[in-house]
Amino acid sequence: MSKPKLYYFNGRGKMESVRWLLAAAGIEFEEEYLETREQYEKLLKDGALLFEQLPLVEIDGMKLVQSRAILNYIAAKYNLYGKDIRERALIDMYADGARDLMDLVIILPFKPSADKDSNLAMINKKAKNRYFPAFEKVLIKHGGFLVGNQLSIADLHVLEAILMVEELCPSILSEFPQLQSFKSKISKIPAVQKFLQPGSPRKPPPDDHYVQTAKEVLRY
Repeated sequence: MSKPKLYYFNGRGKMESVRWLLAAAGIEFEEEYLETREQYEKLLKDGALLFEQLPLVEIDGMKLVQSRAILNYIAAKYNLYGKDIRERALIDMYADGARDLMDLVIILPFKPSADKDSNLAMINKKAKNRYFPAFEKVLIKHGGFLVGNQLSIADLHVLEAILMVEELCPSILSEFPQLQSFKSKISKIPAVQKFLQPGSPRKPPPDDHYVQTAKEVLRY
């Protein structure tokens, strides 16, 4: 069976959570980085981008777009999506909350530089007052993993969100002991630990080249 193939820019963005999920499942994948408008237009011409949007993942003979569809398919395929409909509902709820927070960080490099400080303050405030208290509450009640007794997409999303926000606000977890323990626990899972090491497919924080490339390819 061929490896999943990821089409995106050479950076985090909406594809990074897909990389996290495949890595946690121990699945090797290939990537094609879009560097030119012509590459994007070829995908459009070939009909690969149903809604004319990235990311795109080729897996199991399908060309999947829409981040949530991609993530949920991979999570279900590799047993990272709970054991029943009740667990999946909770996983979706927590994962969506983490994605809401990550989206604020993902779009930050594309904001005007003059607004950087205000946007950083907003991310810090929402992480500290809305999202992290919610996850802290869940962990106080449940402990271990967010849902059930095994790793799920929700755990991976929350860890990813924590690390993204910590890059901007290093002391953000100081008031959240449960999240500190959670971060340590999930980071030590062998497949996750491997992904967090240098040389893995994990992407670094976005730089100017990544931002400029995305703008040129998508023309916005």
